[in-house]
Amino acid sequence: MTFQVELVSPEAITYSGEAEMLVARTVEGGDIAFQPGHVPFIGVLAVWSVEVIRPDGGRDTFAVHQGFVQVAGTKISILSDVSEEATEIDVARAQTAKDNAEAALTADSEDQDAAGALGRAELRLAVAGAEQA
Repeated sequence: MTFQVELVSPEAITYSGEAEMLVARTVEGGDIAFQPGHVPFIGVLAVWSVEVIRPDGGRDTFAVHQGFVQVAGTKISILSDVSEEATEIDVARAQTAKDNAEAALTADSEDQDAAGALGRAELRLAVAGAEQA
């Protein structure tokens, strides 16, 4: 049994297809897995990865930078500020962003913009397989 998944950001539809399971992280409840037959649900996504487990057993991993997840019937919709497939992440750029954010936090440990940038860079690196978050 499967359900339809759409992962959408302002730039593009990052993923549209069938899945047996989807795993995401919400700010309210932490990690959550959705399978066919899940009760209706709406949640706010954290800056974290989303895993789509396809019917063939393969996995697609995406870096998702906040947004919303909605489960309605046989469809899961993820609307995010930014979503990037693992294979499309520019690792060198993410590493530079991480280094810059760490330098900014060294100068000012209360810099919320730098803390957010660090979290996003670490997520990109983890999803791309370049570093563990």
